[in-house]
Amino acid sequence: MAVANISFFTKLKSTSLVSQIVFSIFLGIFLAVISPDTAKSFSILGSLFVSALKAVAPILVLLLVASSIANQKTNSDAELKPIIGLYLIGTLCAAFVAVVLSFLFPTALTLDIVGASANPPQGLGEVLSTLAFKVVENPISAIANGNFIALLAWGIGLGFSLKHANEHTKTTMHDFSEAISSIVRIVIRFAPIGIFGLVANTIATTGFAALAEYSQLVFVLLSSMLIIALVINPIIVFLIMKKNPYPLVFTCLRESGITAFFTRSSAANIPVNMALCKKLNLHEDTYSVSIPLGATINMAGAAITITVLTLAAANSLNIDIDFGTAILLSVVASVSACGASGVAGGSLLLIPLACSLFGISNDIAMQVVAIGFIIGVIQDSAETALNSSTDVVFSAAASHHITK
Repeated sequence: MAVANISFFTKLKSTSLVSQIVFSIFLGIFLAVISPDTAKSFSILGSLFVSALKAVAPILVLLLVASSIANQKTNSDAELKPIIGLYLIGTLCAAFVAVVLSFLFPTALTLDIVGASANPPQGLGEVLSTLAFKVVENPISAIANGNFIALLAWGIGLGFSLKHANEHTKTTMHDFSEAISSIVRIVIRFAPIGIFGLVANTIATTGFAALAEYSQLVFVLLSSMLIIALVINPIIVFLIMKKNPYPLVFTCLRESGITAFFTRSSAANIPVNMALCKKLNLHEDTYSVSIPLGATINMAGAAITITVLTLAAANSLNIDIDFGTAILLSVVASVSACGASGVAGGSLLLIPLACSLFGISNDIAMQVVAIGFIIGVIQDSAETALNSSTDVVFSAAASHHITK
């Protein structure tokens, strides 16, 4: 019996993180159904997981943004400007589509709001005023208070200030960023345990109503991503290439998107995208830079995730958000998404930054992040597929623009 147990846990450890999360979700549901009281006692596992995310997210944002900007290679080649423009336009459009669908299909989540605080702003003017004061907060206080707006500002400032520093300084900044990213990966490895506790406690407390909420959330997320992949991206490509964009779009979804869906890593999909660009006869001087760059800053899927989950948090707290303020969220989500690459769950960990725009406390924001990990089995795969396939779509469009 002991040998069988060891064999079972060895096999479980060797399975992918996605499979472990799926197993944890079903195990949590099963326990909640057969023994609700026992399931509630495992809520501490979910609380510990959420607390670990809260601890690591602020310093991650600061160092990730600063390191990314500081170590960005200087390239004066004007050929990169069209592709960078397409990446940014695509990401902003994705966030905008997410805002529209979130307004059409508002989602409210079951959250533990006892003792939590939310100070909703009164209109766009107050949002901008609050934003200005958050930006100038002391960075040490910002880390302690979870002020992600200030951390983003300090990260950008430090990054540009260090662009002309010596290589040793840049390497040190990169090493610190990698170290924090490694800690994040360790925390994420415990996601199945934390999600088991969250699901077991949620189902035992609220029944299956919470799963219905998650299904609507997934519907809004996937619908937004499909609209970008099958409507917005083709329109952008058509405006540049002046011909039917769908053969290119479907080729990229088939040969890049499907692989990225299962690998769930834009970085891991770079060789696939490079091979596809070569197959499409694109200019090597262009795609050899645009594909790795796209894996870093082309984050339409991440912008959708940040926008949808942030607006869901606001709806859960009955915060009335006008459309103009939501558009401001689109801009913040787009900027945040550009720093979300390279870290598992990176887009989810930037949700508190957007939530802070609406006075939503870090405690509540991190509960939404945890929900994001529960649906991440589908959300993260679809997000990566959209991001990675769009890298090739826009590289092809930019290459056509350059040769005109």
